[in-house]
Amino acid sequence: MARDKDRHTWREGYTTGSCAAGAAKVACLLLQKNSLPEHVEIPLPNSARLTMPIHGGESSYPVARASILKDGGDDADITHGLEIHAVVRYISSLGEVHIRGGQGVGTVTKKGLAISVGESAINPVPRKMIFEAVREVFPKEELEIIIEVPAGEVAALRTLNPRLGVMGGISILGTSGIVRPMSEEAFKTSILPELDQAVAYGHKTIVLTPGHYGYRVATERFKIPAEAVIQMSNFVGFLLEEAAYREIEQVILLGHIGKLIKVSGGIFQTHNRFADARMEILLAHAALSGVKLDTLKYLAEFPTTEGATLELLQLGEQKLLHQIAHLASERAQAFTFGRLSVGTIMTLLSGQPVGWDLEARNMVEKQGWLWSVEP
Repeated sequence: MARDKDRHTWREGYTTGSCAAGAAKVACLLLQKNSLPEHVEIPLPNSARLTMPIHGGESSYPVARASILKDGGDDADITHGLEIHAVVRYISSLGEVHIRGGQGVGTVTKKGLAISVGESAINPVPRKMIFEAVREVFPKEELEIIIEVPAGEVAALRTLNPRLGVMGGISILGTSGIVRPMSEEAFKTSILPELDQAVAYGHKTIVLTPGHYGYRVATERFKIPAEAVIQMSNFVGFLLEEAAYREIEQVILLGHIGKLIKVSGGIFQTHNRFADARMEILLAHAALSGVKLDTLKYLAEFPTTEGATLELLQLGEQKLLHQIAHLASERAQAFTFGRLSVGTIMTLLSGQPVGWDLEARNMVEKQGWLWSVEP
């Protein structure tokens, strides 16, 4: 992306999950009408709608296939330009929608991910998007939906999937359906107006969260006003400094433990290519808290902090998670030389808080927001 490109012209893209949902809907339309439209419109998780161009499609009743090209907008990644296919088979006039991955979609082989071992790597939000998109065409019929990515197996070798235990292809991902430009230069120019808006609304206490998951937890679970919640992507340090510069007094770091645990280790740019010491930090503090060596070795086998965290909760080690959250607050506060007070709430992918400190609770309650950490 050109460095001098006007931020107002940055082009958003759409996720692999949106492509899969769109292709599935087109295949259903082919089965229903046997005509291929130029564009397809699908519902998004935030109740908005997205229109995408169709790459191709064909039908031979009771099976139809359609494809959409993944478009990352001005934040193109490894999956940009891949063909995302959906093969839909009509089964009967009444029944469920069965969704699975085919060629080029990975299979989960390790615990700790949002999908169970042995299942196709189609994350929960994209699965819901696919379901809702096809139900706009066939509201009650039984269907089989197979998502394929012909070049997915090769593309996956350039992702974290092999390390995470997702084998044989890419993952079908997305939490909002939209890809927002998040390169560092783009981010630094585009996100600051949101911080300025929080100041304009009079907020001296704000929430910094990595992305859409955290935003939803903040606004829906804790009832925090949307204008006080800033999506910071990976740029924790940058946003902390900018918040201090604008004389924000208190910051709550709220997000998935896999991101925020890095702050506990003094990492303030959390992209995995800059620093990825999530498990090392977790294991070090688990060891310091007295977790036995055999358990530490067992935890080290998990591909994600999500899985290891769930195991620690089963072992009754939530106090350890609270300590790690508090350490993140201390490191963040020290990063700004004490110009900000910081509290931290760490969650699972489900949005369930698993580690927090007293500072975060006090901030939430003082603002009159809803303190909600119970399952």
